[in-house]
Amino acid sequence: MKIVVLAGGLSPERNVSLSSGTMITEALRTLGHRAALVDMYFGLEDYTGPLEGFFDQPVSDAGKKVDRAEPDLEAIAAARKWQSPSLFGRDVIPLCQMADIVFLALHGACGEDGRVQAAFDVLGIPYTGAGSLPSGIAMDKDLTKRLIAGLDVPTPKWVRTDYTEKDVDRLTSTTPVPCVIKPVDSGSSIGVAIAHTKKELHAALIEGLKFGGRCVLEQYVSGREIQVGILGDTALPSIEIIPKEGFYDYANKYQPGAAEEICPAPIPAQWEKRLGQAALTVYHALGLEVYSRADFIVDEAGTPWFLEINTLPGMTPTSLVPQEAAAVGIGYGELCQKIIDLSLQARKK
Repeated sequence: MKIVVLAGGLSPERNVSLSSGTMITEALRTLGHRAALVDMYFGLEDYTGPLEGFFDQPVSDAGKKVDRAEPDLEAIAAARKWQSPSLFGRDVIPLCQMADIVFLALHGACGEDGRVQAAFDVLGIPYTGAGSLPSGIAMDKDLTKRLIAGLDVPTPKWVRTDYTEKDVDRLTSTTPVPCVIKPVDSGSSIGVAIAHTKKELHAALIEGLKFGGRCVLEQYVSGREIQVGILGDTALPSIEIIPKEGFYDYANKYQPGAAEEICPAPIPAQWEKRLGQAALTVYHALGLEVYSRADFIVDEAGTPWFLEINTLPGMTPTSLVPQEAAAVGIGYGELCQKIIDLSLQARKK
């Protein structure tokens, strides 16, 4: 098959996406596919050959490593030679139209929020993962929690707020601590902070202005951080995350050795069952397809508190879904192929 692996883009999770895309492209080529790794934002602006030949372009290993720091998006936007308002770089759409399927290795607001999926639906381009509407819903932490609040899936109390600098003092005084501050529509724990004191809450709200002042203020639940991947209609073995320092933030997610990851999670069988059921309940309630990863905090009583669900989970060297798949004998290449096969079925519906 001819496959475009679409990565990068103009998102705070750009570097994570490029790492996922590099791994996926290499795996697909090992399986015999003609896979082309394409940066969605820059496109083919430095390529001068025929489009067909881009499927055989070499892929650098440099993209595998994720820097500790988040990317400077203003600098990236300024570096693009083709100064167009489109998030699709030069020749991205024509190349995708030549492919049998586009493997979405995008993460965050540029690719995981349903806009790319909607564009491809209109153009008749098959792609991996969930459709446009479920993707958009799952990207919004407030909307997701509203939809599952009436189901048998506990979720911490929360409030959605849009604020400016003049609201920070009021929010600091009225919001109970400890609490968790999250941008309403970002991933990879970018912009997330845990505030145990009013001083920490004030600082986190000021920092949140960098992400547009659109956030979820969530009740802090103490417990073990356990995540569950879904492949098709099956919950994969859970994985427990134990950061060596702080919480499971952006740096701890993508720096090798920064967190201990245990799969299957060392928990009682009844906890595992309940986690899998909860993850599938959310997955079906949002209308997701193909694969995802749900994040939970499990308290001392074994109650799984749902936090959020990711529709395009990371596929980097340290990512969780590949580890969970490996625990049931599904290697990285086989996982990529299963995602493609399930996605082609989903696009036919």
